[in-house]
Order: sequence, then C-alpha cells, then structure tokens
Amino acid sequence: SMRPIFSLFACVCVLLAVADSRADEPKPARKPNVLFVIADDLNTTLGCYGAPLVKTPNIDKLAARGVRFDRAYCQFPLCNPSRASFLSGRRPDATGVLENATYFRKNLPDAVTLPQLFSNNGYYVARVGKLYHYGVPNQIGTNGLDDPPSWQEVVNPRGRDRDDEPKIFSINPQAGFGGTLSWLAAEGTDAEQTDGKAAEAAIRLLEKHRGEPFFLAVGFYRPHTPYVAPKSYFDAHPLDSITLPDAPPNGREGVPPAAFTVRPPHYGIPIETRKQAKRAYIASIEFMDAQAGKVLDALDRLGLSDNTIVVFTSDHGYHLGEHGLWQKMSLFEESTRVPFIVAAPGRKGNGGSSKRIVELVDLYPTLADLSGLKPPAELDGKSVVPLLDNPQRAWDNLALTQVTRGNPQGPKEQRFLGYTLRTEKYRYTEWDEGRRGRQLYDMETDPQQFHNLAEEPGSQATVDEMKAKLARKRQPQTR
Repeated sequence: SMRPIFSLFACVCVLLAVADSRADEPKPARKPNVLFVIADDLNTTLGCYGAPLVKTPNIDKLAARGVRFDRAYCQFPLCNPSRASFLSGRRPDATGVLENATYFRKNLPDAVTLPQLFSNNGYYVARVGKLYHYGVPNQIGTNGLDDPPSWQEVVNPRGRDRDDEPKIFSINPQAGFGGTLSWLAAEGTDAEQTDGKAAEAAIRLLEKHRGEPFFLAVGFYRPHTPYVAPKSYFDAHPLDSITLPDAPPNGREGVPPAAFTVRPPHYGIPIETRKQAKRAYIASIEFMDAQAGKVLDALDRLGLSDNTIVVFTSDHGYHLGEHGLWQKMSLFEESTRVPFIVAAPGRKGNGGSSKRIVELVDLYPTLADLSGLKPPAELDGKSVVPLLDNPQRAWDNLALTQVTRGNPQGPKEQRFLGYTLRTEKYRYTEWDEGRRGRQLYDMETDPQQFHNLAEEPGSQATVDEMKAKLARKRQPQTR
C-alpha cells in the first residue's frame, strides 16, 4: 500500500512548512555587551577633539566609529561626587555626595546602580581599576570607596608607578601627589605601569567571558596626578612645542572671587614649570590612549565589536592654566566639559559628532535604552539614543554642574555652593544663589570666557531667563 509513504511525505511537507515559517520569525537578539572605559581627570585634550600635537589614535578611531559629543558635561568637577552621580544616575543633590569622603549608599541605600541593573538582568558585570572613587595614588591597588553590590568581580591593578613615587617631582613636595602638579618620566615599559596592568586584566576578562553578555567597566588612572608615564611619551613632546593658554592681564577683573580656586594664579610657578606640567599631562594622556587601544584591539580580535556598545569618557574636565587655574573644582567650561564618545553598533549617526548638550547623568538611561533594559524611574538624566541616529537633531537639554566652596563638612556659614548652567549659547553661574556673585558668558563669541556679562546693563533679561532655567533644572525629576 502507498498510504504510509504518502502520509510520510505529507508529514515531511508539513514539517518543512513549519520550519520555513520559523525561519522568518526573528531570532531572539543577542543581548549587546557593554565596554565602559573611563579615564581619570581627563579633559578634551585629544586628537579627535581637535587638540593640536596630541596623538590619541585609539580614542580617535573609536570616535570615528561612534558619535563624538562635543558638549558633554559632568555634574560635579571632583572624582567622588561625579562618579557617584553617573553610576547611580542621580545628581549630586540627590546622592548627597559633595566631597571625596562620603559613600553614596549612606544617602541612597537602595539605589540600583548602572552596573547593578545589568547584573540584575543576567549580565556578567566586572570592573578593572577606578570606577567609584579612590584616592590616587595612595589607594591604587585597593578597593578604595567601592560599591560591592555593583560588581560580580573586581580587579585592582597596582604598578611600578606606586614604587617609583620617591622619584616623582612635585611643585609642592609637602602636599603629597594626589592634588598637586607632580610628574615622572618613568623608566620601564607600559606593561609595568598600573594602567598597563589594567589593560591586561581587562583583556583577560574579555577572553574569559566573551561567550556571555558582559558589562565590563575599565577605569584608567591617568592622566590624574601624578602624571606618570614611560619616558618615551615625554620625549615625543619637546618643551618648546608646548603652548600655554592665552590670558588677558586683567582676566580676573569683574569675576567673583569664588570662581578661582588657585591663588596666586598658576600657584606662582614660572612659565617653564607650567610647560613641563602640561607636557607631563599630555604624555599621560597618550600613554592612557595606548592602554585603552590594547583593550579595544582585543574587542576586535575576539570578534566582539559588532555586538558591543563602547563608551569612553572621563569624570570631569581639567584646567591647564586657563584663567590661571590648574586641575578641577571650577565652574568654567574647561573644568566641567568631558570627552564623551558612544560607539553603539549599527547607529545611523556613527562617524559623526554632535553639538547638542548632554550630561554624564545621561549615561545610565542611554546604556539601559541601548540594551533594552528598564532603568529605575527616579533617574535624573535622559537617553541620548536619538542623537546616536541623528546627531544634529533638535535637543532641549541643558547641563547643570555644581561645586562646593569652603569646608563641605564645616559649619553652614563657612560653606556655600556654586551652580552653573550650560545652554548651547550661554554659560551662567551663580555663587551662593547669586549672593557671592554671578557670571554670564556668551560661549559663541567668547568661548574662553574672558568677558563676564552678568553685571552689564544690557544683560538683565538674559540673566533673569538663565536664573529661571537654572532654578528649574535644580528641581528633582518628576515622572
């Protein structure tokens, strides 16, 4: 009888039809990986941001395959407040972290941090090096002020930079190295330095966990003081090639005293020493770029780049002599602006740049959005994913940065706050809600902020408008 053969044939046809219809159904997408790379105390002195003489080929290459944000701002120009803010997705007024000593869970015990969200959604989550605050250089090799719930695995690299500390030059030998201009053109190889060890550890973790969705955060220490890098990075920049920023002789006139943290200007150090400090900072950046490059190359080598979102940024900007200032803790553009590059595979804006205003607090909602994860409702930022597809589109964000003056732990009358608001056209700053002065700069005509317009007769309407915008931006998010 033919019947069994026919029924077998019919079964095969039905199975093929079912298989065919299943082939058309979308396969469940692989979860995208995240590689989050952050440098410490890095401003926009990078090739892709137009810095002359600075060679950062690896970060430049990343920018060429992602979107480079030209106006990205931190929420507080100091390590702990900034990192507690962007890793929790909350502004410093919500975290209560306004200095380098407070652990954010003292005030937000139940916060679900950015890495924790990924951990809760089945990702392998690890950090290498500095993500939450720790004192550099003294706490290198320790957990510092880490947040244990954020990570499944941690690596605290420690390199010869710690052992070479007796050789470091400092402009103020009594002050230690963490908050003063200090540097060393080091002997030995990249791999012996803490950041070299961090790159190696990151590559090991990529190799080990490439088969599962991962969120890997890599925190480099440079260019934070002391500016330590192997000698070859210094040799690439003869001192006579180093330029210092312009400053009109009366540059501090008409500016509230609270705006200036460095007195006397440049700490009183001569021009030659300033050039040496800037050269050491650039050498540290180029060294850090080479270490970041090793990690990015490993991503390519392991075939992970087409399914990994890469973000590169810093915790705040950095002064290199503008307004006579060095380092951080100011509310000028140079201290508040950060490099911010997002390379998410397959986005239409890749290879472009955006002049729209974004904030570090936008990082958390952006990574959640790109990964299809639901972030906590109380986050203060917003996803910048629309700008990854159209970097020039209209965008109504403003950037709010704040800082403390006086002793943050001292009695109330000994301390006050400064807030600054950046729009596409202006930067407006208030010290102690205006009682200790205000600043207004037209960033289109005066990008170096030489001319404070706040007290000029024609500025009242703009000051009033900016004051209202600043007050609105300080209100907690309502959803």
